[in-house]
Amino acid sequence: MPVALRTFTEPQQGATYDDLLAVAREAEALGFDAFFRSDHYLKMGDMSGLPGPTDAWITLAGLARDTERIRLGTLVTAATFRLPGPLAIAVAQVDAMSGGRVELGLGSGWYDAEHTAYGIPFPALGERFERLDEQLAIVTGLWTTPVGERFSFAGRHYQIADSPALPKPVQAPRPPLVVGGWGRARTPALAARYADEFNVPFPQLADFAPQVGVVRAACESAGRDPAEPFGEVRSFAGVAECAPFVHARQPRHPEPRARVLFELVRPLVQNDLGERDLVAVERHQAAAQSPRQWAELGHRGSGTAMTPSSLRRHRCVAETTDTSCASSDASCWSATSTC
Repeated sequence: MPVALRTFTEPQQGATYDDLLAVAREAEALGFDAFFRSDHYLKMGDMSGLPGPTDAWITLAGLARDTERIRLGTLVTAATFRLPGPLAIAVAQVDAMSGGRVELGLGSGWYDAEHTAYGIPFPALGERFERLDEQLAIVTGLWTTPVGERFSFAGRHYQIADSPALPKPVQAPRPPLVVGGWGRARTPALAARYADEFNVPFPQLADFAPQVGVVRAACESAGRDPAEPFGEVRSFAGVAECAPFVHARQPRHPEPRARVLFELVRPLVQNDLGERDLVAVERHQAAAQSPRQWAELGHRGSGTAMTPSSLRRHRCVAETTDTSCASSDASCWSATSTC
Protein backbone atom coordinates (compact mmCIF):
# COMPACT_ATOMS: atom_id res chain seq x y z
CA MET A 1 0.00 0.00 0.00
CA PRO A 2 1.53 3.38 -0.95
CA VAL A 3 2.82 5.81 1.63
CA ALA A 4 0.98 9.09 2.30
CA LEU A 5 2.48 12.23 3.82
CA ARG A 6 0.03 14.71 5.33
CA THR A 7 0.07 17.91 7.38
CA PHE A 8 -1.92 18.55 10.57
CA THR A 9 -2.43 21.97 12.18
CA GLU A 10 -3.79 23.23 15.52
CA PRO A 11 -4.83 26.80 14.63
CA GLN A 12 -6.69 27.43 17.89
CA GLN A 13 -3.21 27.92 19.35
CA GLY A 14 -2.81 31.08 17.27
CA ALA A 15 -3.11 31.34 13.48
CA THR A 16 -4.92 33.41 10.88
CA TYR A 17 -6.48 32.13 7.68
CA ASP A 18 -3.48 33.51 5.80
CA ASP A 19 -1.16 31.43 8.02
CA LEU A 20 -3.14 28.30 7.25
CA LEU A 21 -3.31 29.09 3.56
CA ALA A 22 0.46 29.51 3.42
CA VAL A 23 0.95 26.11 5.07
CA ALA A 24 -1.62 24.42 2.82
CA ARG A 25 -0.15 25.89 -0.37
CA GLU A 26 3.40 24.96 0.60
CA ALA A 27 2.27 21.45 1.54
CA GLU A 28 0.59 21.15 -1.83
CA ALA A 29 3.67 22.43 -3.66
CA LEU A 30 5.86 19.92 -1.82
CA GLY A 31 3.61 17.02 -2.84
CA PHE A 32 2.02 16.31 0.53
CA ASP A 33 -1.21 14.39 0.17
CA ALA A 34 -3.52 16.24 2.54
CA PHE A 35 -3.97 19.19 4.88
CA PHE A 36 -5.88 18.53 8.10
CA ARG A 37 -6.79 20.94 10.87
CA SER A 38 -8.26 20.60 14.33
CA ASP A 39 -11.76 21.92 15.03
CA HIS A 40 -11.51 23.85 18.30
CA TYR A 41 -12.71 27.26 19.47
CA LEU A 42 -10.36 27.76 22.44
CA LYS A 43 -6.60 27.64 22.91
CA MET A 44 -4.96 25.00 25.07
CA GLY A 45 -2.12 25.75 27.44
CA ASP A 46 -0.47 28.94 28.62
CA MET A 47 -0.36 31.17 25.54
CA SER A 48 -2.45 34.00 24.15
CA GLY A 49 -4.01 32.12 21.24
CA LEU A 50 -4.10 35.41 19.32
CA PRO A 51 -5.68 36.42 17.05
CA GLY A 52 -8.29 33.89 18.18
CA PRO A 53 -10.01 30.80 16.79
CA THR A 54 -10.99 30.18 13.20
CA ASP A 55 -13.99 28.10 12.16
CA ALA A 56 -12.82 24.81 10.66
CA TRP A 57 -15.33 24.52 7.84
CA ILE A 58 -15.16 28.18 6.87
CA THR A 59 -11.38 27.74 6.71
CA LEU A 60 -11.65 24.61 4.59
CA ALA A 61 -14.14 26.31 2.26
CA GLY A 62 -11.57 29.04 1.64
CA LEU A 63 -8.78 26.51 1.14
CA ALA A 64 -11.01 24.57 -1.26
CA ARG A 65 -10.89 27.56 -3.61
CA ASP A 66 -7.31 28.60 -2.84
CA THR A 67 -5.69 25.18 -3.42
CA GLU A 68 -5.86 22.77 -6.34
CA ARG A 69 -4.86 19.21 -5.47
CA ILE A 70 -4.30 18.64 -1.76
CA ARG A 71 -7.02 16.88 0.23
CA LEU A 72 -8.67 18.80 3.07
CA GLY A 73 -10.22 17.63 6.32
CA THR A 74 -10.80 17.90 10.06
CA LEU A 75 -9.28 15.89 12.90
CA VAL A 76 -11.89 16.12 14.23
CA THR A 77 -15.12 18.11 14.15
CA ALA A 78 -17.05 17.89 17.42
CA ALA A 79 -20.63 16.66 17.09
CA THR A 80 -21.57 19.21 19.76
CA PHE A 81 -20.67 22.14 17.50
CA ARG A 82 -23.14 21.69 14.64
CA LEU A 83 -26.53 20.15 13.90
CA PRO A 84 -26.19 17.11 11.64
CA GLY A 85 -28.33 18.41 8.75
CA PRO A 86 -26.48 21.73 8.36
CA LEU A 87 -23.16 19.89 8.85
CA ALA A 88 -23.98 17.53 5.97
CA ILE A 89 -24.88 20.52 3.79
CA ALA A 90 -21.69 22.44 4.68
CA VAL A 91 -19.33 19.51 4.09
CA ALA A 92 -21.05 18.60 0.81
CA GLN A 93 -20.66 22.20 -0.34
CA VAL A 94 -16.97 22.31 0.57
CA ASP A 95 -16.54 19.00 -1.24
CA ALA A 96 -18.06 20.59 -4.34
CA MET A 97 -15.97 23.75 -3.93
CA SER A 98 -12.81 21.62 -3.76
CA GLY A 99 -13.70 19.34 -6.64
CA GLY A 100 -14.08 16.32 -4.35
CA ARG A 101 -11.13 16.65 -1.94
CA VAL A 102 -12.81 16.68 1.49
CA GLU A 103 -12.62 14.23 4.40
CA LEU A 104 -14.79 14.60 7.51
CA GLY A 105 -13.45 13.63 10.90
CA LEU A 106 -16.29 13.56 13.43
CA GLY A 107 -16.07 12.97 17.18
CA SER A 108 -18.14 13.31 20.33
CA GLY A 109 -16.37 16.47 21.58
CA TRP A 110 -14.30 16.54 24.76
CA TYR A 111 -13.06 20.06 25.57
CA ASP A 112 -15.66 21.41 27.98
CA ALA A 113 -13.93 24.78 28.44
CA GLU A 114 -14.45 25.81 24.82
CA HIS A 115 -18.14 24.99 25.08
CA THR A 116 -18.47 27.16 28.17
CA ALA A 117 -16.49 29.99 26.57
CA TYR A 118 -18.76 30.19 23.52
CA GLY A 119 -22.15 29.15 24.86
CA ILE A 120 -22.25 25.67 23.35
CA PRO A 121 -24.16 22.97 25.28
CA PHE A 122 -21.90 20.21 26.60
CA PRO A 123 -23.94 17.20 27.71
CA ALA A 124 -22.61 14.24 29.64
CA LEU A 125 -20.35 11.75 27.87
CA GLY A 126 -23.06 9.13 27.35
CA GLU A 127 -25.33 11.62 25.63
CA ARG A 128 -22.47 12.95 23.53
CA PHE A 129 -21.84 9.44 22.21
CA GLU A 130 -25.55 9.01 21.48
CA ARG A 131 -25.54 12.26 19.56
CA LEU A 132 -22.40 11.26 17.65
CA ASP A 133 -24.03 7.98 16.65
CA GLU A 134 -27.14 9.78 15.41
CA GLN A 135 -25.10 12.45 13.60
CA LEU A 136 -23.11 9.81 11.75
CA ALA A 137 -26.32 8.07 10.73
CA ILE A 138 -27.91 11.30 9.55
CA VAL A 139 -24.89 12.67 7.67
CA THR A 140 -24.28 9.40 5.83
CA GLY A 141 -28.01 8.96 5.23
CA LEU A 142 -28.42 12.41 3.72
CA TRP A 143 -25.40 11.95 1.47
CA THR A 144 -26.26 8.45 0.22
CA THR A 145 -30.01 8.81 -0.31
CA PRO A 146 -30.53 8.70 -4.10
CA VAL A 147 -31.46 11.97 -5.78
CA GLY A 148 -35.23 12.22 -6.03
CA GLU A 149 -35.81 10.13 -2.90
CA ARG A 150 -36.50 11.34 0.64
CA PHE A 151 -34.69 10.71 3.90
CA SER A 152 -36.24 10.48 7.36
CA PHE A 153 -34.72 9.69 10.74
CA ALA A 154 -36.28 9.26 14.17
CA GLY A 155 -33.69 9.37 16.90
CA ARG A 156 -33.65 10.29 20.54
CA HIS A 157 -31.87 13.58 19.93
CA TYR A 158 -32.52 14.38 16.25
CA GLN A 159 -35.56 13.88 14.06
CA ILE A 160 -35.67 14.39 10.30
CA ALA A 161 -38.84 14.04 8.25
CA ASP A 162 -39.15 13.83 4.47
CA SER A 163 -35.85 15.57 3.69
CA PRO A 164 -34.86 15.95 0.02
CA ALA A 165 -31.35 15.03 1.21
CA LEU A 166 -29.60 17.69 -0.84
CA PRO A 167 -27.00 18.75 -1.80
CA LYS A 168 -24.92 15.72 -2.70
CA PRO A 169 -21.14 15.75 -2.29
CA VAL A 170 -18.97 15.34 -5.35
CA GLN A 171 -17.30 12.18 -4.03
CA ALA A 172 -19.40 9.08 -4.46
CA PRO A 173 -20.92 7.52 -2.52
CA ARG A 174 -19.72 10.17 -0.02
CA PRO A 175 -16.57 11.81 1.34
CA PRO A 176 -14.38 9.64 3.57
CA LEU A 177 -15.36 9.65 7.25
CA VAL A 178 -12.79 9.50 10.05
CA VAL A 179 -13.72 8.37 13.57
CA GLY A 180 -11.24 7.66 16.31
CA GLY A 181 -9.89 7.70 19.82
CA TRP A 182 -8.63 5.32 22.47
CA GLY A 183 -12.01 3.80 23.33
CA ARG A 184 -12.18 0.02 23.39
CA ALA A 185 -15.88 -0.48 22.67
CA ARG A 186 -18.16 2.37 21.58
CA THR A 187 -15.72 4.28 19.39
CA PRO A 188 -14.45 1.27 17.38
CA ALA A 189 -18.05 0.06 16.98
CA LEU A 190 -19.11 3.45 15.58
CA ALA A 191 -16.12 3.48 13.24
CA ALA A 192 -16.92 0.00 11.99
CA ARG A 193 -20.51 1.00 11.27
CA TYR A 194 -19.93 4.34 9.62
CA ALA A 195 -16.31 5.30 9.01
CA ASP A 196 -13.61 4.65 6.46
CA GLU A 197 -10.68 5.36 8.78
CA PHE A 198 -10.00 5.07 12.51
CA ASN A 199 -7.78 7.73 14.05
CA VAL A 200 -5.72 6.97 17.14
CA PRO A 201 -4.39 10.25 18.58
CA PHE A 202 -0.77 10.50 19.69
CA PRO A 203 -0.02 6.77 19.83
CA GLN A 204 3.14 5.03 20.90
CA LEU A 205 4.13 2.01 18.87
CA ALA A 206 3.44 -0.52 21.64
CA ASP A 207 -0.04 0.91 22.24
CA PHE A 208 -1.10 1.20 18.63
CA ALA A 209 -1.00 -2.49 17.69
CA PRO A 210 -3.57 -3.57 20.33
CA GLN A 211 -5.92 -0.78 19.27
CA VAL A 212 -5.63 -1.92 15.64
CA GLY A 213 -6.73 -5.34 16.84
CA VAL A 214 -9.75 -3.87 18.60
CA VAL A 215 -10.81 -2.00 15.47
CA ARG A 216 -10.30 -5.05 13.27
CA ALA A 217 -12.51 -7.07 15.61
CA ALA A 218 -15.16 -4.35 15.47
CA CYS A 219 -15.02 -4.44 11.67
CA GLU A 220 -15.53 -8.19 11.70
CA SER A 221 -18.47 -7.87 14.09
CA ALA A 222 -20.05 -5.29 11.79
CA GLY A 223 -19.59 -7.54 8.75
CA ARG A 224 -16.76 -5.50 7.24
CA ASP A 225 -13.58 -7.09 5.90
CA PRO A 226 -10.56 -6.01 7.99
CA ALA A 227 -8.12 -8.16 6.02
CA GLU A 228 -6.28 -5.37 4.24
CA PRO A 229 -3.36 -3.63 6.02
CA PHE A 230 -4.46 -1.01 8.49
CA GLY A 231 -3.83 2.60 8.40
CA GLU A 232 -1.50 5.46 8.08
CA VAL A 233 0.22 7.83 10.47
CA ARG A 234 -1.10 11.39 10.37
CA SER A 235 0.96 13.70 12.48
CA PHE A 236 1.11 11.77 15.73
CA ALA A 237 -2.08 9.86 15.04
CA GLY A 238 -2.46 6.37 13.66
CA VAL A 239 -5.30 5.71 11.27
CA ALA A 240 -6.84 2.32 10.63
CA GLU A 241 -9.05 1.38 7.71
CA CYS A 242 -11.75 -1.23 7.33
CA ALA A 243 -11.64 -2.71 3.85
CA PRO A 244 -12.90 -2.13 1.28
CA PHE A 245 -11.85 1.51 1.18
CA VAL A 246 -14.28 2.80 -1.43
CA HIS A 247 -12.94 6.31 -1.93
CA ALA A 248 -10.25 6.73 -4.57
CA ARG A 249 -7.33 8.84 -3.41
CA GLN A 250 -6.02 11.69 -5.52
CA PRO A 251 -2.91 10.74 -7.54
CA ARG A 252 0.28 11.37 -5.59
CA HIS A 253 2.32 14.38 -6.58
CA PRO A 254 5.24 13.21 -8.74
CA GLU A 255 7.84 15.51 -7.13
CA PRO A 256 9.84 14.19 -4.15
CA ARG A 257 9.11 15.49 -0.65
CA ALA A 258 12.35 17.46 -0.56
CA ARG A 259 11.47 20.10 2.04
CA VAL A 260 9.07 20.59 4.91
CA LEU A 261 7.13 23.55 6.29
CA PHE A 262 9.37 24.80 9.10
CA GLU A 263 9.71 28.47 8.19
CA LEU A 264 6.05 28.84 7.27
CA VAL A 265 4.82 27.33 10.50
CA ARG A 266 7.31 29.13 12.77
CA PRO A 267 4.63 31.62 13.94
CA LEU A 268 2.36 28.71 14.83
CA VAL A 269 5.20 26.82 16.51
CA GLN A 270 5.86 29.80 18.77
CA ASN A 271 2.26 29.55 20.00
CA ASP A 272 2.27 25.78 20.31
CA LEU A 273 1.42 23.60 23.27
CA GLY A 274 4.43 24.27 25.46
CA GLU A 275 7.33 22.38 26.97
CA ARG A 276 5.29 19.63 28.59
CA ASP A 277 3.68 18.67 25.30
CA LEU A 278 6.99 18.86 23.45
CA VAL A 279 8.35 16.33 25.94
CA ALA A 280 5.38 14.08 25.19
CA VAL A 281 6.08 14.42 21.47
CA GLU A 282 9.72 13.47 22.00
CA ARG A 283 8.64 10.40 23.97
CA HIS A 284 6.43 9.36 21.09
CA GLN A 285 9.25 9.77 18.62
CA ALA A 286 11.64 7.78 20.78
CA ALA A 287 9.12 4.96 21.01
CA ALA A 288 8.45 4.97 17.28
CA GLN A 289 12.19 4.88 16.45
CA SER A 290 11.55 4.76 12.70
CA PRO A 291 8.64 4.77 10.24
CA ARG A 292 9.64 1.26 9.22
CA GLN A 293 8.26 -0.11 12.51
CA TRP A 294 4.96 1.64 11.87
CA ALA A 295 4.94 0.27 8.33
CA GLU A 296 5.21 -3.23 9.69
CA LEU A 297 1.85 -2.63 11.42
CA GLY A 298 0.34 -1.66 8.06
CA HIS A 299 0.66 2.13 8.21
CA ARG A 300 0.55 4.01 4.96
CA GLY A 301 2.46 7.16 5.76
CA SER A 302 3.36 10.04 8.01
CA GLY A 303 2.52 13.70 8.43
CA THR A 304 3.91 16.91 9.83
CA ALA A 305 2.87 18.54 13.09
CA MET A 306 3.38 21.98 14.57
CA THR A 307 6.36 21.49 16.87
CA PRO A 308 10.01 22.16 16.00
CA SER A 309 11.17 18.66 16.99
CA SER A 310 8.50 16.89 14.97
CA LEU A 311 9.08 19.08 11.95
CA ARG A 312 12.78 18.29 11.95
CA ARG A 313 12.04 14.59 12.12
CA HIS A 314 9.39 14.71 9.43
CA ARG A 315 11.73 16.69 7.19
CA CYS A 316 14.09 13.74 7.45
CA VAL A 317 11.24 11.35 6.65
CA ALA A 318 10.13 13.51 3.72
CA GLU A 319 13.65 13.54 2.31
CA THR A 320 14.30 9.80 2.70
CA THR A 321 10.96 8.11 2.06
CA ASP A 322 10.25 6.61 -1.34
CA THR A 323 6.50 7.16 -1.48
CA SER A 324 6.08 4.95 -4.53
CA CYS A 325 6.89 1.83 -2.49
CA ALA A 326 4.46 -0.32 -0.57
CA SER A 327 4.56 0.41 3.15
CA SER A 328 5.28 -3.26 3.88
CA ASP A 329 8.45 -3.19 1.71
CA ALA A 330 11.37 -2.92 4.13
CA SER A 331 13.63 -1.44 1.45
CA CYS A 332 11.41 1.66 1.41
CA TRP A 333 12.39 2.46 4.97
CA SER A 334 16.11 1.76 5.11
CA ALA A 335 17.12 5.43 5.01
CA THR A 336 14.49 6.57 7.50
CA SER A 337 15.96 4.47 10.29
CA THR A 338 18.20 7.41 11.20
CA CYS A 339 15.30 9.91 11.46
